[in-house]
Order: sequence, then structure tokens, then C-alpha cells
Amino acid sequence: MSRLALKNKAAAKSKFGCRDYHRCGLCGRVRGFLRRFRMCRICFRLLSLKGEIPGVRKSSW
Repeated sequence: MSRLALKNKAAAKSKFGCRDYHRCGLCGRVRGFLRRFRMCRICFRLLSLKGEIPGVRKSSW
């Protein structure tokens, strides 16, 4: 229940722009957020390894 409340809080427009923060849409995590993909690093890694994010593949050196 608390995660749902935090997601709703993040979705609301804040009074000041500097108070806005991004939250992962899948798990609700705040830290490690990738703006380009709109998700946290953990969800990004899981989905990219499954091949569910188009244009992303594992790098090899």
C-alpha cells in the first residue's frame, strides 16, 4: 500500500520544480533511475536481458 501511495505522490504536480523526482513505473524505485527508458537500473537490466527493450543489446568487448 505504501508503494502505491508513493507512486501517486510522485505523479502529482509539485508546487516547486526542484521538488520533482522520478520514480520507476514498474517497481517504484527512486534511485538509479534512467530517464531515457523511464525505469530504474534493476528493471532495465532484467528487461534488456530478456530482450523486451527494443534497440538494446548486451555489449561485448
